[in-house]
Amino acid sequence: MTPNASSSAAGPSSPRTVPASEASPTGSPAPAPPAPRPPAAPRPAVPPRSAHPLILGARPVSAYERLNHIDEGAYGVVWRARDVRTGEVVALKKLKMDKEKNGFPVTSLREIRTALEGRHEHVVRVREIVVGETLSQIYISMDFIEHDLKALLNAMRAPFLASETKTLLQQLLSAIAHLHARWIIHRDLKTSNLLMNNRGQLKLADFGLARMYGEPAREMTQLVVTLWYRAPELLLGAERYDQSIDMWSVGCIFAELITKEPLFPGKNETDQMMKVFKLLGQPSDEVWPGFSKLPGAKSMSNVAQPFSSLRTKLRYSTEQTLDLLSKLLTYDPNQRISAEEALRHPYFEESPQPAHPDTFSSFPSVAAGERCVASVALRVHRG
Repeated sequence: MTPNASSSAAGPSSPRTVPASEASPTGSPAPAPPAPRPPAAPRPAVPPRSAHPLILGARPVSAYERLNHIDEGAYGVVWRARDVRTGEVVALKKLKMDKEKNGFPVTSLREIRTALEGRHEHVVRVREIVVGETLSQIYISMDFIEHDLKALLNAMRAPFLASETKTLLQQLLSAIAHLHARWIIHRDLKTSNLLMNNRGQLKLADFGLARMYGEPAREMTQLVVTLWYRAPELLLGAERYDQSIDMWSVGCIFAELITKEPLFPGKNETDQMMKVFKLLGQPSDEVWPGFSKLPGAKSMSNVAQPFSSLRTKLRYSTEQTLDLLSKLLTYDPNQRISAEEALRHPYFEESPQPAHPDTFSSFPSVAAGERCVASVALRVHRG
């Protein structure tokens, strides 16, 4: 007989042996099992900081002493701060929160990842991620850089020397080439996002709008790039774009370094497009295949002369300067010069040669809280 059969033969009247673990010390019946626990409280909307690998083991923001406010933009607030442990001065950026993915802000994830992926000598170095009490308080600690180009250009009485402009453009292009080789579009290139230290070294900053891209180009939002530096395909509503939008922005920055003034300071999107067309000429399907099919093209047809006035505006620039600028400001994104190609352009070979960074002038740093008076416009030359 099997054990199961034996047990069933005992019948329902067979006494049940109470295990010792269930009996009370006095021999009385064991107490009833405890009542079920109430359901656990719902998990907080913001998970603990250890929940995301990007901030696993991150130091608290109290590890830094804030010295002064530097700037505030769409994607965060920046302070100059001192590392309490080492005494090093850094730029401390508190990221602004937007829509979340698994409790972590999407824009913050994107900015951190692309900044780390894009490490380069001319990209601002991210030192570490630090945290506040919750995931709604995320900070990036970065190298502190004394100036941004926009503030510097506004303070200078005269533009950079031709040799200095060449150096700055070369440094910018090397950073952009590095990003594009890693399939990263910055999407917000402008002079205020280009920093320069007192050793003549340019650093690209602010990756809040940066995105990875691929082949073929995917649909992405057109609401990127500050208006004055926005490529015409974005202004006209193109649903797909690629790294060539960064190169248009580089062209606008190049012209601004030469003249000390924004090239296309539009008041709104329509005014911006008008300024572009009036300087570079009315585009057509011959110079820009597919132009007439863009959503905004119909309202912008026949509003300007069909030729470029770039040479007139930059009448003192060399032929190679104008040629490179024209290639950066090409309407057709497929024909616009790449960063790698631009670095090989004869502009960088002609006289004057690019200035050595050590020969750049130095200026009082507004970001460091140094006093900015009329003398800020006077160059303090080293060497």
